[in-house]
Amino acid sequence: MKNHPLYKQIQVDILGQIKAGKLRPGDRVPSEKELAELYRVSQITSKNALIGLADEGVLVRVQGKGTFVRQHGEAATAVEVPSGARDVIGLILPCMKTKVDQKILDSIEKYVTASGYNLQVRITRESQVEESAAIESMVASGVRGLIVFPTEEERYNDSILRLSLDKFPHVLIDRFLKEIRTYSVSSDNVNGTEQAITHLLDNGHEHIALITPEITNTATEERLIGFEKAYLTKKLPIDKDLWCILKIEDISNGNAQPIIESFMSERPAVSAAFVVNVELTNYTYYAAKRLRKSVPDDMELVCFDQPDFQDVSYLQQNEDEICRVTVELLHAQLQGEYEPQRIVVPVKFCKK
Repeated sequence: MKNHPLYKQIQVDILGQIKAGKLRPGDRVPSEKELAELYRVSQITSKNALIGLADEGVLVRVQGKGTFVRQHGEAATAVEVPSGARDVIGLILPCMKTKVDQKILDSIEKYVTASGYNLQVRITRESQVEESAAIESMVASGVRGLIVFPTEEERYNDSILRLSLDKFPHVLIDRFLKEIRTYSVSSDNVNGTEQAITHLLDNGHEHIALITPEITNTATEERLIGFEKAYLTKKLPIDKDLWCILKIEDISNGNAQPIIESFMSERPAVSAAFVVNVELTNYTYYAAKRLRKSVPDDMELVCFDQPDFQDVSYLQQNEDEICRVTVELLHAQLQGEYEPQRIVVPVKFCKK
């Protein structure tokens, strides 16, 4: 039973007791609280176990009385507790300010609906506290599974760890948490960035700047790894004096563009830059213009995700495929599978 979700183990035990005659038609089965104490799991896990067996017609749940083994000929709808959100999937997003966020919401809704579930959405506004609260409230409301897009500054979250320990169906999207073994789907940040930097090096650029927020999540970290990998492959030295690493608060407070402009003005030899995200690409583009550097003639830019400018090359993430795989993995968990894995989806280099 090692690879089964915990709620599935409870279900197997209950079915075994019914088959052995220890639980007979009409008998009351242990409550959610009793099962949680017995198996040392959260009450949400035990609740999912009982709901699942009720869905299969094995048990009936009676409001105010408990859960019972279904008697022969007993109508499924006569005494069941309305399941409410049991066919709902929860989606937790950090924000809705980028095209990537919007594409993820659109595609997740499409694939969740196609799989026969409804979708409930919460926006955390980049707050890990709000993320934890959203996870706890959604699970308590009875959602059958969760898709979580971790916040910008997130490396660890107790609520996500609890989901993993309880084997509650969930998938992390875009980012993953190194310390927690769970399902995740994200873009191939490492190889995508390596391809972009190799392109710049092959174009003869000797002074390539890196414009990035400080490393607060795995997506940013992997893009920096890809940057270094391109240099190591070509056996070239990395000049980290050309790395402009911005603090999250400086970006949030609107100070990113003047910082980038100052950085570039002090390094006139820079002829190209790799920018980690679209927001910083906008600031870098306008900073170059203010310094009278034409893009791409005087300054070639490459970034992740499609920018607002026609003369900037970029790495295109396949958000639709990421979402399709995410929903597929979540659906498999809801069918009783449990094999935590990390799926990496290739990106496409779009040269301008």
